[in-house]
Amino acid sequence: MSRIGKTPIPIPSGVEVKITDGAVEVKGPKGQLKQEFNPEYVSVEKDDKFIYVKSISTAKNAKAMHGLYRSLINNVVVGVSKGFQKVLQIEGVGYKAAVKGRTLVLSVGYSHDVEFKIPDGITIETDKKGVEITVSGIDKQLVGLVASQIRAVRPPEPYKGKGIRYKDEQIRRKMGKAAAK
Repeated sequence: MSRIGKTPIPIPSGVEVKITDGAVEVKGPKGQLKQEFNPEYVSVEKDDKFIYVKSISTAKNAKAMHGLYRSLINNVVVGVSKGFQKVLQIEGVGYKAAVKGRTLVLSVGYSHDVEFKIPDGITIETDKKGVEITVSGIDKQLVGLVASQIRAVRPPEPYKGKGIRYKDEQIRRKMGKAAAK
């Protein structure tokens, strides 16, 4: 049995959980999300304070799905109560970002500015200098996807470290060819 799957999911105050056949609908102060699950592998039950994900089958695939569905349902509950955010940093001379309406405009060393359309359910903010981008929303998968797409516009390079990186990301630096002698 999965160790992750065994732990119950706490329901914060102000969050409503509705379990239907094959889906969990969660409504909270930040919004509403729905997570589907396969009823052949797991059953989902709830009481006043916790959601329990229980494995039905003993197949190897069912054991893997037990922990997966528990994590996905937990992400939905945390998303509607607290939300998720990722912070990106821009490093490089003249590199900056600005939000104009529902578009993120990135000036990252190309001959033109890169315009990134912000999807629904995501909010993007920049600091005053335009070197820190905060991506936030209630859907963890969407927040991570948007942050990775922004990072892919100009990934950090290993020689000078210029580019867009996650805030806590460590870039492995390389020596230039002058130092290799």
